[in-house]
Amino acid sequence: MRTIQFREAVAEAMSEEMRRDESIYLMGEEVAEYNGAYKASKGMLDEFGPERVIDSPISELGFAGIGIGSAMNGNRPIIEFMTFNFSLVGIDQIINNAAKMRQMSGGQFNIPIVFRGPTGSAGQLGATHSQAFESWYANTPGLKVIVPSNPYDAKGLLKAAIRDDDPVIFMESEQMYGDKGEVPEEEYVIEIGKADIKREGNDVTIVSFGKIIKEAYAAADKLEEEGISCEIIDLRTVRPMDHDAIIESVKKTNRLVILEEAWPFGNVATEITYQVQSKAFDFLDAPIVKLNTADTPAPYSPVLLKEWLPNSEDVVKAVKKVMYK
Repeated sequence: MRTIQFREAVAEAMSEEMRRDESIYLMGEEVAEYNGAYKASKGMLDEFGPERVIDSPISELGFAGIGIGSAMNGNRPIIEFMTFNFSLVGIDQIINNAAKMRQMSGGQFNIPIVFRGPTGSAGQLGATHSQAFESWYANTPGLKVIVPSNPYDAKGLLKAAIRDDDPVIFMESEQMYGDKGEVPEEEYVIEIGKADIKREGNDVTIVSFGKIIKEAYAAADKLEEEGISCEIIDLRTVRPMDHDAIIESVKKTNRLVILEEAWPFGNVATEITYQVQSKAFDFLDAPIVKLNTADTPAPYSPVLLKEWLPNSEDVVKAVKKVMYK
């Protein structure tokens, strides 16, 4: 199987769907002439032209609203934010229109739109460019939220998102665009709402998603040397969430650690913790441990940023805590 970059998987997913359906178009800052801020739309302007690959002004509120209006009129737009930090400028359109229009119109309008771009921290970019908004958007009824962690999942899930008749928030990472992975050349689509067991184990379940899951893999390798077997579940989709996959794993391992790049108050890990304690409490042999960033804005200093983000050593300590070791 061939190996391609994350950015190439994203570009392939969009291009294949645009060839299949002429109602699909891409709009955002620098997506056309510059081939995308992260080169995730490279070559698309040449193939599809300026009417379907559209450079927008720096006005997230404006082009988010244009996308939603066009979706109400039969198009299937893909709206790229240079970062989801900038989506806050357009969040009124996403929350108050995209997420609610189907219900408020009594089902007269579907909103088949994808909002995509990077989330979370990406190094020394400062507090206002390093925020993870997965739980913000997942808190909104009417939105689906997808956060892939590798090229294979990114392509299959993005194709599913583009075909979906409801609005989808598709969150990537600036630090993953260069990641390489095996991606088949043949057509495939990954079902939205299905988690994936990336590594099977018997002693403890680790649940994560997005780029931070790499720290779970590193921790599992270290723990395996000590005879501790970790099962790693990649959520892939934050909403709808695959509760069943998590519950079944916890019933097997009896211990749970959740790793998430987000502030500790009211996040995705909090929801998972509630679901597990309410549905599998009798199977737990230790309290659930969730690992998040520090409860502060992201620092610029590389030394402080390293302390702010959870890492593989934090995961190792958390696993040993639930193992009483």
